[in-house]
Amino acid sequence: MSDKIIDGRATFKTMADSSQEEWQLIAANNGEFSRGLPDRVLTHLKLLDGDFGGFAVDRLEHSLQSATLAHRAGKDEEYVVCALLHDIGDTLGTFNHAEIGAAILKPFVSEDNHWMLEHHGIFQGYYFFHHIGLDRDMRDEFRGHQAFEHTAQFCHLFDQNAFDPDYDTMPLEAFEPMVQRVMERPRASIYKGSPAVAAE
Repeated sequence: MSDKIIDGRATFKTMADSSQEEWQLIAANNGEFSRGLPDRVLTHLKLLDGDFGGFAVDRLEHSLQSATLAHRAGKDEEYVVCALLHDIGDTLGTFNHAEIGAAILKPFVSEDNHWMLEHHGIFQGYYFFHHIGLDRDMRDEFRGHQAFEHTAQFCHLFDQNAFDPDYDTMPLEAFEPMVQRVMERPRASIYKGSPAVAAE
């Protein structure tokens, strides 16, 4: 065993002094860690349980309801997972929750779905911004973007109307396999071209 690896760990104190051997070890460990990402995301989603924030349903129920509506409308799994996780950023990004969810899913979804996630907060504003002193037409600055209608449709059909306490919402367990499949392997990542990462 090299003196660069001790007790299964790299020994460098600065990346500038690291070795290929150490990074191969780190990549192998990261592969195992990466496989647990869907489970960690689902665990974080559960933090929305019981958080009503004044709404008629809690944030987890809203997320499940959004995903249920999308699923029952025949949307594909990637879209349904986007619906499920669109507000996952609420706990960490109180003032930019849409961008948080978009960042989590960016490696795994299409450009249009990522844009939809990133901008749904503004598009959702069409339905309530005028009640809180903001411009409900704020989304118009993006009119002409290829994902404008895609995002407007998401908010209209699967987000703004997902606050019904009497709706027959599917349980989280029904969506867990979808999250696992969608997040199984990134389609876009700066690490994707690395043979060490690709081998995982």
